[in-house]
Amino acid sequence: MVNRLRRCLLLAAALAPAAVRARDEIDYPPVTPRALQFPRDFGAHAPFRIEWWYLTGVLDAAPQMRQSRLGIQLTFFRIRPPIDPGNPSRFAAHQVVMAHAAIADPTRGSLLHEERIERTGFGIASMSELDTDVRVDGWSLARDAASGIYHGRARGERFELDVLATPAQPPLLQGNSGYSRKGPKPLDNGEGPAPASFYYSQPQLALQAKLWIAQDGDAARTEDRGAGNSALREGLGWLDHEWSSALLPPQAAGWDWAGFNLDDGSALTVFRIRRSGAAAADPPYFAYASLRTPGGPTQTFAPAQIAFAQRELWTSPRTRAIYPVAQRIQIGSRRFETRPLMQDQELDSRATTGFAYWEGASDLLENGRTIGRGYLELTGYAGAVPG
Repeated sequence: MVNRLRRCLLLAAALAPAAVRARDEIDYPPVTPRALQFPRDFGAHAPFRIEWWYLTGVLDAAPQMRQSRLGIQLTFFRIRPPIDPGNPSRFAAHQVVMAHAAIADPTRGSLLHEERIERTGFGIASMSELDTDVRVDGWSLARDAASGIYHGRARGERFELDVLATPAQPPLLQGNSGYSRKGPKPLDNGEGPAPASFYYSQPQLALQAKLWIAQDGDAARTEDRGAGNSALREGLGWLDHEWSSALLPPQAAGWDWAGFNLDDGSALTVFRIRRSGAAAADPPYFAYASLRTPGGPTQTFAPAQIAFAQRELWTSPRTRAIYPVAQRIQIGSRRFETRPLMQDQELDSRATTGFAYWEGASDLLENGRTIGRGYLELTGYAGAVPG
């Protein structure tokens, strides 16, 4: 998640015209505890510095078509760059929308991914503050107010994704009723409030996805999509919606996050923020976990109740980063293990954003038995991230 923030801000700065004020002069609103209000908080929060809608999912195997399970990711970011609000130019990047789409296919062994980015104001990128409806360059993610169903679309050179995500549960408010701390309070140096965001999740989403994936050797983008593999698949998904005005403090080196849909209908969220210069086994800068059971309350866990341990390492042939793609995670009295759908789920976007990170479809195991599926995200392993 920290990489999401920094990656977007770097792109926003690249798009901004010369009339830019210093960051500390921009009136970004602080993140302070408040009750989230729906449907308003399904929509965008333009005054804040950064925001994302992060849809991931694991699609079921289709043995009759000899197709394995697939991981899918469709993410939209909204960034408010440090541009003078009084700048009247249409070319001033007051708001920027960026999107990532990716497919993890074990039969290919590496991630298919593409990106889009545009400033608002020219009809190419937009977002609604009334409900989820964010668009960029023909890609979109929108929520139907009547049914609550999300509809996501992304058309790339090597794949096309059209997905419906139907909620089976109310939004899961992370942290303190949606106020999610990202550090100790007070800070280590005693100065200022703890970094935080507004954060809720939509777990246990029933997915219906129409996919088109180019075959090796197919020509790039075609209008009729006549070549390649096309199929309608079902699965389970997870959507995170988060917004904030501040980056993590300099003590933070990176982020390990996981969201898992359990087979019994529960939803498990866990993250740790690693300290700069710390060893893998050292205590994190901060950690958090929540577990919601069907029809029951949401249980949250303090940093001292959470522990991560590396179970399997994978070295990227592109960035040479070493990622702990399988982990042991202890939350309270329960001990879990994660197992990736495939090792190479690194999203290498250095050519456009300067960053690479690992975002992987994974299984969740307990006592050697698979009990759920979801995504594991690993940031800060591919080198320093410019802030």
